[in-house]
Amino acid sequence: MEIQMKKELVMTVKAIQDYYPDEFANCFGCGRLNPEGLKIRSYWKGDESVCHYTPGPHYTGGFPGYLYGGLIAALIDCHGAATASAGKLHADGFKLGEKPLSRFVSASLKVDYLKPTPMGKVLELRGRIREIKGRKVTASIILTAGGEMCARGEVVMVELKKAQ
Repeated sequence: MEIQMKKELVMTVKAIQDYYPDEFANCFGCGRLNPEGLKIRSYWKGDESVCHYTPGPHYTGGFPGYLYGGLIAALIDCHGAATASAGKLHADGFKLGEKPLSRFVSASLKVDYLKPTPMGKVLELRGRIREIKGRKVTASIILTAGGEMCARGEVVMVELKKAQ
């Protein structure tokens, strides 16, 4: 008896980080080419960026059951860079994939820890562009766990100059 398998077309949406050129894809937090990195994946939805990340148990903080604050800062930083890249592209009138994505580096990172972030929950980061001035982009990021806001941050990112 022959069984026919129905082939389904599976459409995948690329993360913002998937558009980074290989030479800029080695970041510890968001570099798809860093074998030891976190490999966070951020997506542009409407007028904001969204990332879901579940930290492993080795990212525990100073007391059991809660996340290490340095990881929270790293997530906000890297998601902020993705937000800046995609936000600037959209502000310039393009969609992801229509032209090369610029890379940004951190000029400033401010994190407010609002409450301890529990382990074992999917973290959600949401980013919004607050201001774009030339090569400088400011974004605000909110981090929630189980629907509760645990941290918020503001990043100032600077676009890398293009090689000449």
